[in-house]
Amino acid sequence: MALDEATSAFLAQMAESGGKALHEMTPEEARGLGAMLRGLYGAGPQMKQVRDLQVPVDGGEIAVRVLTPVEDPRGVLVYYHGGGWVIGAIDEFDTLGRILAERTGFTTVLVDYRLAPEHRYPVAVDDSWAALQWVAANRAALAPNGPLVIAGDSAGGNLSAIMAQRAKAAGGPAIDLQVLVYPVTDADFDNETYVDPENQLMLTRDAMIWFWDHYVPDPAARAEPDASPITAEDLSGLPPAVVLTAEHDVLREEGEAYARRLAWAGVPVQHRRFEGQMHGFFTMVNVLPGSAAGIDYVVAAIDELAAAQA
Repeated sequence: MALDEATSAFLAQMAESGGKALHEMTPEEARGLGAMLRGLYGAGPQMKQVRDLQVPVDGGEIAVRVLTPVEDPRGVLVYYHGGGWVIGAIDEFDTLGRILAERTGFTTVLVDYRLAPEHRYPVAVDDSWAALQWVAANRAALAPNGPLVIAGDSAGGNLSAIMAQRAKAAGGPAIDLQVLVYPVTDADFDNETYVDPENQLMLTRDAMIWFWDHYVPDPAARAEPDASPITAEDLSGLPPAVVLTAEHDVLREEGEAYARRLAWAGVPVQHRRFEGQMHGFFTMVNVLPGSAAGIDYVVAAIDELAAAQA
């Protein structure tokens, strides 16, 4: 299936603006892309309360943004943003976070883990774990009742999958659902969706190699489960998963392979491939109609979970 019209028009507009390919940029230049796109999303819904807080981590602190939509939230959603572990910031995901908070009724916590190459693997993983432990320790203030959901897109989907594995190994916190949006699960740059010319769009094979080179320059370390969660030997006992993939995405095969491995291990999995969509569609709120469809899919799954636990 071809890209949908909105995506094709957006890519044409981006091409007209010129500029270097992402893999030809410095990390600082690439970080400017997220700030530019943020201006297209608009302001998100009003919240009952918004708090910017600091969470202690090894070597310092990281920021988290706590979006509380209502007086009595139905649960907590921890969101890890994408950006190849190199770009991305909570301000750029604020609109998405507010929409998820409003639509689900969950307190939504955006995590500003430290970025590579200034902070290479496993810093993003350790920061994400510290944030999850902080959320668990502060449930009474965030939402004392209801489910705990972890979610993320792309590199954030990678971190979410790893957090589910870590929580299982550590015996908690108890995660009720993991939402993996076109997640990075492997470091194989030669599978069928990586080499397909039709998938070289917003995210390309060259860009992913660039991200990995900044984040985990040691090829041997990329095979560790904390870098490539699909390499974990045992996926049984992990929380139920909702997995979204995009038809035209270099990461499609590894995301779907991880969904299959979870299912084979006995984990309840709900997966949908979004036809006509490219990598990044989910986070492009108020820009691509596919984003609304993806958010609807995630919200429906979280609603079902909350209703089952009510």
